[in-house]
Amino acid sequence: MNVTLHVWRQENAKAKGRFVTYEAPDVSPDMSFLEMLDVVNERLIEKGEQPIAFDHDCREGICGTCGQVVNGVAHGPRSATTLCQLHMRSFKDGDTITIEPWRAKAFPVIKDLVVDRSAMDRIIQTGGFVAVGTGSAPDANAIPIPKPDAELAMDAAACIGCGACVAACPNASAMLFTAAKVSHLGLLPQGQPERASRALEMVSAMDREGFGTCTNHAECEAVCPKEVSLRFIARMNRDYLKSSVTTSAKRG
Repeated sequence: MNVTLHVWRQENAKAKGRFVTYEAPDVSPDMSFLEMLDVVNERLIEKGEQPIAFDHDCREGICGTCGQVVNGVAHGPRSATTLCQLHMRSFKDGDTITIEPWRAKAFPVIKDLVVDRSAMDRIIQTGGFVAVGTGSAPDANAIPIPKPDAELAMDAAACIGCGACVAACPNASAMLFTAAKVSHLGLLPQGQPERASRALEMVSAMDREGFGTCTNHAECEAVCPKEVSLRFIARMNRDYLKSSVTTSAKRG
């Protein structure tokens, strides 16, 4: 199959970016999207041109490193799929594919399709931990946890921090990501000591990083490759409100 690519090229955060058109002939439908870009880059290098910079690591939908907006959709047209799991058979022969980086104030462009997502790491650093000693796996498993709570915590922990939720949100909000990190610890006994401070500190960190606010467009849930639910945002909001009231009462 033959496809035409419109790729965002930008030297750095301060440079002015632009779309550049590339022809990608003889693409196998069984190639992943990233393998297709690898082939395009090999041809660019052979011609003495700069390859397209893009993020990737595991290529198995686990690490959350890859991420591009493909034809206006974060991670491309298939739901519950990371970009590295997207195959070219999802497109048709002769298609034109537009490829852009995540676009958000908190995600400055490093080069081409690569953005700096360290803001998400700093959110986790403020409260994504437990201070209690959990011991080894048998020790942790000795604490009885209701199955519904355990499954809900695992659903939240499925978030891989790829940033698609931010890229899809018209406000560039990181609420779904932050809520997943707050919730998966807040649902477990080991996460209770910091439950109140965790919600306050991680939301504050999110605001400091320049992410937008949530206005319930639900675009984040629609593009999340791990199908993290909006209900975690509601849960985090409850924890945040309760913690804010409690903290204010103590200060008063």
